Amino acid sequence: MNLLDENFPQDRRPLLQAWGIHFRQVGNEFATRGVKDPNLLPLLHRRRNTTFITQDKGFFDPALCHPRYCLALIDASPDDAAYFVRRFLRHPRFNTNARRMGLVVRVHREAIHFWRRGHATLQRADWPANR
Repeated sequence: MNLLDENFPQDRRPLLQAWGIHFRQVGNEFATRGVKDPNLLPLLHRRRNTTFITQDKGFFDPALCHPRYCLALIDASPDDAAYFVRRFLRHPRFNTNARRMGLVVRVHREAIHFWRRGHATLQRADWPANR
């Protein structure tokens, strides 16, 4: 399941839908509106195979790596948020739930930086050249 944070731009949701990207959003289809970040993590721990998509930079923390979910920080302008969600979900290194679980990811124009559960170093994945 792809789960958008409450802070994800509402006007970008239709783009994701048009591209066939299925999602739920915190406060609409998942949890209650206004749920605080520390209370969100235990909810993610109870689910499996969730990619949590946010623009909150506080989630880019290696201590948050967990085998049940992926935390994906979209570090782009609100206008570009949906575009980078699509690029991330289609990237060959991250295009399945299995490839994303256990990661904390920062998606931005230059590349994708990520922490992998059980690895001490920040890793990098470049964007495919054909994009």
